[in-house]
This record gives sequence, C-alpha cells and structure tokens, in this order.
Amino acid sequence: QVQLVESGGGLVQAGGSLRLSCAASGGDFSLYAMGWFRQVPGKEHEFVAAISWTGGTTYYADSVKGRFTVSRDNAKNTVSLSMNSLKPEDTAVYYCAARRHGFWRNTMTPGEFGSWGQGTQVTVSL
Repeated sequence: QVQLVESGGGLVQAGGSLRLSCAASGGDFSLYAMGWFRQVPGKEHEFVAAISWTGGTTYYADSVKGRFTVSRDNAKNTVSLSMNSLKPEDTAVYYCAARRHGFWRNTMTPGEFGSWGQGTQVTVSL
C-alpha cells in the first residue's frame, strides 16, 4: 500500500486561496487514482475531488466545482488540490486517498479508497 502525507493546510480568510499537496511513497504512484476528501467533526468523510491515474479524468463535488482544481505529477509522486474563493463552509480536515481499481464518478466514496493520509486542517475565517 502506498503511504500518503498531506501538507499545505492553514488558516485563510474567506475569498482566499490555499494549495494542498500530498506526497506518496512506498508504491508505484502511477498505478493509483487519487482522491481528496474532507471531514468536519461529527460528520462522515465528504468527497471533494479525484483524479485518474494519468490525470486525464477529474471529478469534483458540486460544492467545489469551479473553485478547486486537482492535479498530479507522477514524476514527483504528488497530487495537489488548489483551492480558490474559499468559504467558511470549506473548513475541515482534508485527506488525500489512493485507490488501485476503478474510477467511475458514482464510486467516489471513502470505502473505495484503500490508502489514506493523516489529514491537514483547513480553516476559513470570515
């Protein structure tokens, strides 16, 4: 299983931007489709965005479409999430996750991803 470490979280004012990164190790990164999820206390993981093995296909939650962009660099074993026009409701712990098989929009659920990072906190203030 690939190991994942997120970075780039922090505190930002509403309307601002952040870029999260996720570094992978311990496996062939190009064999994994990657996803970003977020979680607030008391709620389940919420799908945010995902990117296929080569980066040719991406999916986004409706709540972030047009504001967030997911990208990957297979040469550097990294996946990134660029977040613009941030809103207070984007406040959460953000996780990157990896999956080996399948990449259909209706399967972007936490259970379909086998490897997870430890998460990074994003806080958006008014």
